Amino acid sequence: MVSSPSPTNAGRRRSILTAIASATLLVLATIPAVLSGAPASAAMLAPTTGCGKAPTLVNGTNTIQSGGKSRSYILRIPDNYDRNRAYRIVFGFHWWGGTATDVATGQTVQRDVWAYYGLLRLSDNSTIFVAPQGISNGWANTGGEDLVFVDDMLRRIEADLCVETTQRFAVGFSYGGAMSFALACARPNVFRAVAVQSSPGTLSGCDGGTQPVAYLGVHGIGDNITSGRSLRNRFVTNNGCTAQNPPEPAAGSLTHRVTTYSGCRSGYPVVWAAFDGGHIAAPQDGAGGDSGSRTWVPGVVWNFFTQFGGPTAPSPSPSPSPSPSPSPGGSSCRVTVTVNAWNNGLTENLTITNTGNSALNGWSLVFTLPGGQNITGGWNATYSPSSGQVTARNVNYNGSLPPGASTEIGFQATHTGNSGRPSAFTLNGANCTVA
Repeated sequence: MVSSPSPTNAGRRRSILTAIASATLLVLATIPAVLSGAPASAAMLAPTTGCGKAPTLVNGTNTIQSGGKSRSYILRIPDNYDRNRAYRIVFGFHWWGGTATDVATGQTVQRDVWAYYGLLRLSDNSTIFVAPQGISNGWANTGGEDLVFVDDMLRRIEADLCVETTQRFAVGFSYGGAMSFALACARPNVFRAVAVQSSPGTLSGCDGGTQPVAYLGVHGIGDNITSGRSLRNRFVTNNGCTAQNPPEPAAGSLTHRVTTYSGCRSGYPVVWAAFDGGHIAAPQDGAGGDSGSRTWVPGVVWNFFTQFGGPTAPSPSPSPSPSPSPSPGGSSCRVTVTVNAWNNGLTENLTITNTGNSALNGWSLVFTLPGGQNITGGWNATYSPSSGQVTARNVNYNGSLPPGASTEIGFQATHTGNSGRPSAFTLNGANCTVA
């Protein structure tokens, strides 16, 4: 179980200094500036200088000099990295007393399954992950040094790897949530969105904090939830959303409620996910404590981040994946299904394996949802319609499926009592075995 002190204890253990205010955002040589007030996704940004280069960075721990200190971070580059494709990048910040290794491995909750807050297994090699190491296992951000550390990591990584500059994200729990919040405040034109989980407050400061950033807040009702609400409300205001008191689960219900604010400025959503629980990072419905395999949080975070797009080819107008030609009997497949359900919702992970002898260059997976189920969001595929017979189609980075290869997709859905899985699947018209 992830261990993190209460906000009171954290304040007693460490003197937290807010970041020194600065008149302008630090401009990084390899990080293009985004016009203030314009959605990052709409800005025309050049590829990073690492695009097209043979990378020198490798998976594992890397060290850099930042602010006169030796700092380290763990890097996870996608398998079969393509230097000509711009990747999403996600920074995962550890909690008080945690480490970069804890984030990169998921070992404090469930090794590998919860790596990078459970996002690695959902990413299907579409994302570069970074787990920075805080000074004294925290993010005091004294004098803004941790903000500069992030700037320096981005400069180093983007000079070597191909990164989509409109797809930079940050997520963290507790003190790591506070650091993610500090980035939303101080680097709104650098990070597209943040996910702040159970932050005890502005422990890492809030330099600026007046510009819009896509914001997801996750907080337990038994964990000084007024702090989480206060942090959320700053971006409800910044993003121009309609103020409201979103519904939250009742104590003892062991459920969660997710609310998407209305009226927000285009490109700057605010989502609030409240759960019946305390200061934990991987809550599950129907039981207390952390669970790497049953927690609903990674699906919500991944859906929030991926709504802004995925990896792209930096060269002009790449050719779209060819539309699959259904040919019953022409290919074989296997679909492995994992459902995590709670009282009125579920997440479903689908691993599609090409067991045939021919490569698939573009695919569509067809299945029928049980009655009462309605898809509210998904990852690594497009889904249409949201109920009944659904077709999941590949996105631009996972359309190729050689013989023996697998890809993982998934979705979140509501249900009215039947949380069962589909009984049959077809891939490009061929029947699949179901595991």
